[in-house]
Amino acid sequence: MIGGLYMINLKTTLKNKKNLFIVPVIMFLTLFIVSTGVSASSDNTVKIAHSSWIGFYPLDLAEEKGFFKDYGVNVQIKDIESKSDSKSALAAGKIQGIATSLDTNVLSAASGLKIQNVLALDTSTGADGLVGKKSIKNFKNLKGKTVALDTTGGASYFWFNYMLQKNNMKLSDIKVESMDSGAAGSAFVAGKVDAAMTWQPWLSKAKATKNGHVVMSSKSSPGIIVDTLGLSTSFIKKHPEQVKGIIKGWYKALAYMKSDPKDAYKIMSKKAGITASKLKTEMTTQIKLYDKKGNKKYFGTKKNKGNIYKISKVASNLWYTSKISDKKANINKLTNPKFVNAIK
Repeated sequence: MIGGLYMINLKTTLKNKKNLFIVPVIMFLTLFIVSTGVSASSDNTVKIAHSSWIGFYPLDLAEEKGFFKDYGVNVQIKDIESKSDSKSALAAGKIQGIATSLDTNVLSAASGLKIQNVLALDTSTGADGLVGKKSIKNFKNLKGKTVALDTTGGASYFWFNYMLQKNNMKLSDIKVESMDSGAAGSAFVAGKVDAAMTWQPWLSKAKATKNGHVVMSSKSSPGIIVDTLGLSTSFIKKHPEQVKGIIKGWYKALAYMKSDPKDAYKIMSKKAGITASKLKTEMTTQIKLYDKKGNKKYFGTKKNKGNIYKISKVASNLWYTSKISDKKANINKLTNPKFVNAIK
């Protein structure tokens, strides 16, 4: 409409040379109106970043189906693979939330990032694991063995150290070769290491080798490898109703996956880059998504704290003792159970 008015005025002014000075004025005002309109729309958009993990795709489903908008929130999901990039974006105010592993948000909080976990998204129930030679029967058998492991941080490293503590072992008890989790799985299949902390599809590939098997999978440690939605503390303070709307949008997406699984997995498979049937198999067998009931239990309350406080504390101590962080995170400030408990 603005463009149409501009063309009419332009034709009129061209007929009257005395008023030619109006043309650039109109052009300037038109550009100003259009540009400010875009800016206003951007300011009202809540941007949430996530990497390419199956547990995050219900967020994309909620955006695609308009579930966030049903609760008054305009959410834009952004794909950011790098943990450091998403952290920097949140610190700069370019995004308002990060969907990532719980231990990652703990590490970010310890480094000074103003963030709070407001929603549990999923827990790995078989998608991550330790593969090893068949002579390695359990975790304690890793002592003295060469293990491929991502030591830069993240869920695999956190879980590995968690298991070290549980078995009264130290990282120095093992010969570690540092590499990312995908490369770790590849190294084991190629016979270059005795064991590896990895994920699918390398768990299946390891089982298919002559002398390999899955020593343990995340199925045996539910609630340890957990992904959460962390939101900027300032955003939470300024927009508490939008926080509730985001959480409700997530719950509605999970409900839709049950009521219309064909359409839901079709939409999410486009983001995942795999077939809908394969995505459904992975999401229903290898992770558990946290619904309203699951979140209330996992968070608990400030008086009766749920498991998220325990795992966050373990992560904080782990990052500190391993010298990845020079400070411990304030778990009570990081964890906000208010919103999941406010939604009936």
